Amino acid sequence: MSRIGKKPIEVPQGVEVKLEGQTFTAKGPLGTEVVEVRPEIAIKIEGNVITLTKNSDSREADALYGLSRTLVANAVIGVKDGFEKKLEINGVGYRAQMQGTTLNMALGYSHPVDIVPPAGITISVENNTNITVKGSNKQTVGDIAALIRSKRPPEVYKGKGVKYAGEYIRRKVGKAGKK
Repeated sequence: MSRIGKKPIEVPQGVEVKLEGQTFTAKGPLGTEVVEVRPEIAIKIEGNVITLTKNSDSREADALYGLSRTLVANAVIGVKDGFEKKLEINGVGYRAQMQGTTLNMALGYSHPVDIVPPAGITISVENNTNITVKGSNKQTVGDIAALIRSKRPPEVYKGKGVKYAGEYIRRKVGKAGKK
């Protein structure tokens, strides 16, 4: 039995929730998020509390119970507060800048790396080396941050590349001279 699935979801002020069949919609100051809840899970909205229950005791319903609750909770949190990921660029000559809505990065390649964010995602750059990805959909924010990091992942010898803020890069020693 999922402990996460049992927890009720509080709907904060300023967020409007709606349920049509198995389609859950949350509308707030940062936009609208839609979650398709699987038929194995029942969803109820009572006042400002959302509860999810399993329709059967099948193994599939057990697996989807906590997941469904988390997806609905992330939609409610996302339209109210939003999500953000921070990245850092390390390396001589590595830098980033915004050109309109496009992120333009110089990562040591012979060409600039451009990333156009999808609708609902905003990217900002501070000090040419710190990138912040913000949005109301947690999965999309994480996907865009991972895409940016994948353009030049941090290497293990000098730590050069794009990494998440606070990420620990396990370092290797370089060549040791012959004795």
